[in-house]
This record gives sequence, C-alpha cells and structure tokens, in this order.
Amino acid sequence: MNSLEIKDLHASINGKKILNGIDLNIKQGEVHALMGPNGSGKSTLSYVLMGHPKYKIERGQIIFNGEDISKMTPDKRAKLGLFLGFQYPVEVSGITLKNFLWTAYKSLNGNGTSYVDFNEALEEKIKLLRMDKSFISRYLNEGFSGGEKKKAEVLQLLVLKPRIAIMDEIDSGTDVDALKIVSNGLKKIVENKTSVLLITHYQRILNYVKPDFVHVMIDGKIVKSGDHNLAKEIEEKGYGVN
Repeated sequence: MNSLEIKDLHASINGKKILNGIDLNIKQGEVHALMGPNGSGKSTLSYVLMGHPKYKIERGQIIFNGEDISKMTPDKRAKLGLFLGFQYPVEVSGITLKNFLWTAYKSLNGNGTSYVDFNEALEEKIKLLRMDKSFISRYLNEGFSGGEKKKAEVLQLLVLKPRIAIMDEIDSGTDVDALKIVSNGLKKIVENKTSVLLITHYQRILNYVKPDFVHVMIDGKIVKSGDHNLAKEIEEKGYGVN
C-alpha cells in the first residue's frame, strides 16, 4: 500500500514561516483536495513535499511508505514515485516534450527500457488527452497556451505513472473543454491506484474528479476537513476569512 504521511510539518522560506503544523495522511488510490485562500500555503506545501531547496523544514516529517524522506533530494523523491504538476510550468527551449518524457521514462525504468514500449504508451496517452501528435515535437511548454501546458503536465503524469501525484492548480488557465480532458486524465491515473493531492481554488474541477477528502488550509494549517460536500459549501459560503 502506497501512502504519504505528513506529520506536524512546519516550513519556511527566507526566514518567513509559511507552514505551521500540517498533518495529513494520503493512502493508495485516494484523492485529497486541498483548498484555501491565496497565500494560505498550498503551493508551499507542494514544493516542500517535493524537496524544493529554497524551503526549509523547521519541524515535522514527510513519510512515504514508512520511510522518512524529509531530507531527500527532489530527484530521489521522484524516483520513489512522487510527482509534482506545476501551477506555472517552466518553458524549456531546445528540448522537445517527447525527448523530455523519454529521458524521464528511462530514468525511472532503467536503461534497458524499450523505446517501442514507451512510444506505444505515449501514443495511447496522446489519444486519451485528444492532443495532436505534433504537440510532442514542440519544445517543452514553449509557446503553449495555458490549457496546453496543463495537458502536458497530465501527459507526463500518465506516462510516468507515479505513486503519489501532487497537482498544483492543474485547473488554472484551462477552458471548459481543456478542463474536462485534464480531469479525464486524472481519473485515469486514479483508476491505476495513484494517489492524488489536488490543490485548487475552485470546486469546478471537483465536479469531474470526485475527492475522497477535502481539506481547507488557512495561514499554513489545515483548519477543516470533510468529504466532497465541503467543497460545495466553500463555493457557496467562501472560507469565512476577510
């Protein structure tokens, strides 16, 4: 059973405290939605979980499958099965999306990995996301629209098949059609027993990807948790903060 357990996590950046004691337990195949106002620490949590070097863990633990990974580098966490879908994916000139995926795929699966198998898997995922084949020949995120960037993130997710997917506002910058396609990709990965921490401001993506749990973060702490109905309550009443 793959699980991610966050225990009393406190973290800061440049001496400024952002996370003030996060406790969260995500089990295999579960979808957890994390909501909260701007500046509440949601994106910071995603970076800390992946080991971003600018963020300092002041106290607490990140435990993955029984192992404390709090001091691991991002590449080691990725090889264990953690994945972060960025809110603002970086543009990388000179590297095509396909080459980027092939390099990551080999790194995870070993040098004996079959390019034929990779190519077949890639083409299958492209069809699922309704992407044109020419898309993967473009430089990574360069000139991509908001929706295209998010599709590229989900394509990476589907091809690399992580154990835990942390998706930071995957719904931002997407129109209605792109949101449905991205959501279908997320549902597909959940069917394969990948766990998802879905960070979002809005309930709309949760109409397509139903969470098992919804958590509200304010001032670096989870102040309330519930089922999918909590997201609807937030949509109607807000977070109750000024």
